[in-house]
Amino acid sequence: MTGKYFGTDGIRGRANQPPITPDVAMKVGMAAGVVFRNGDHRHRVVIGKDTRLSSYMIEYALTAGFLSVGVDVLLTGPVPTPGIAMLTRSMRCDLGVMISASHNPFDDNGIKLFGPDGAKLSDETEARIESLIDADLGDRLAAPRALGRAQRIESVTDRYVEYAKRTLPRTLSLDGLRVVIDGANGAGYKVAPLALWELGAEVVSLGVDPDGFNINREVGSTAPEALAAKVREVRADIGIALDGDADRVVVVDERGHLVDGDQMMAAIATSWSRNGRLTQPGIVVTVMSNLGLERYLAGIGVGLVRTAVGDRHVAEAMRRDGYNLGGEQSGHIILSDYTTTGDGLVAALQLLAVVREEGRSVSEVCHLFEPLPQILKNVRITGGRPLDDAEVRKRISDLNDSLGESGRVLVRASGTEPVIRVMAEGDDAKAISAVVDDLAAAIARAAA
Repeated sequence: MTGKYFGTDGIRGRANQPPITPDVAMKVGMAAGVVFRNGDHRHRVVIGKDTRLSSYMIEYALTAGFLSVGVDVLLTGPVPTPGIAMLTRSMRCDLGVMISASHNPFDDNGIKLFGPDGAKLSDETEARIESLIDADLGDRLAAPRALGRAQRIESVTDRYVEYAKRTLPRTLSLDGLRVVIDGANGAGYKVAPLALWELGAEVVSLGVDPDGFNINREVGSTAPEALAAKVREVRADIGIALDGDADRVVVVDERGHLVDGDQMMAAIATSWSRNGRLTQPGIVVTVMSNLGLERYLAGIGVGLVRTAVGDRHVAEAMRRDGYNLGGEQSGHIILSDYTTTGDGLVAALQLLAVVREEGRSVSEVCHLFEPLPQILKNVRITGGRPLDDAEVRKRISDLNDSLGESGRVLVRASGTEPVIRVMAEGDDAKAISAVVDDLAAAIARAAA
């Protein structure tokens, strides 16, 4: 859904500018509280946040909105997004809220909502909330005696660490492994190093000193260069980088080479297929996953289903069709045996379990296929609907036909900014570069 407030992953924007303002946040709390009131029981919401300075402002505004419609509020402080999904379920809350702009800089922020099952909301539920944000909810305000109460809850870090550790076999230990963990100065800065240390690893940390401004700044999954350098410096066995809200992860092997979400899914899928752990004979990915992954999995008898971009679409397809492994190239890995959303720490632990099981290095376990050359170009637009243009549609069709089984073309509108994303991949890097330039030019002409 992309509406006035909700985009592809909740509500997001620049802090203290619409829609990430205190008044909008309060109205979101009121609207969501009204939508999720169901029955006469005492309703409650759990609210977590990352380490951005603006998260305090949004936290208190949301709290006021929920309290005003009679919903009790549990405040966790900084905790990973998957931690909020887990707590919503385990504490029997009516909904969960995460305040974060994920991998964006500190001056952005966002609001992500989870239903009582710990899953991100459907388009229909988001539409119901959005319809109430600007509505007059005066008649839905709670009476003075029915106002909600707010409290901070303790031991959230311990609860999440124990939950993450329980996803591994009791007999598995990380003794002897030197692990560099990059917390992106974000929501996972405490829990990730602690979990790895308690599992026996020798832990070297970076990106674990948040100051409200440095989240994702030259650290984290979108800036893995610092991690790679540290892995080489301390001769670590593996490097793990989370993003700002710790729902995605990328890995660096012992040589300092990057391992993206596609390679991680290939390693886990190979192990789970061999051990009979896949609930379906395949995995779910988005249209952005590399064609090399699809070819590799086909070679070992594992299928691949593609969805639209966004971990929510992956999770929905997994629930609908009974898959237990899926994710995105960017590092959103969903393991539905344990989680309802992307969980960077749990995904990293499952990868470490494969490394331990096979007794091989990370570089051997995590480089199972050679990615095809993939080129992405963003075409900024100021208006119009260039993807509806007849010439553009014909060019996309013709170029896909010309590539055949040797490659593919993907063109889509961004859900977060006014750009059209043009991607092509194939065996011939020069050919797909020409394809991207051709399509980008056609789109620019149509948008002019």
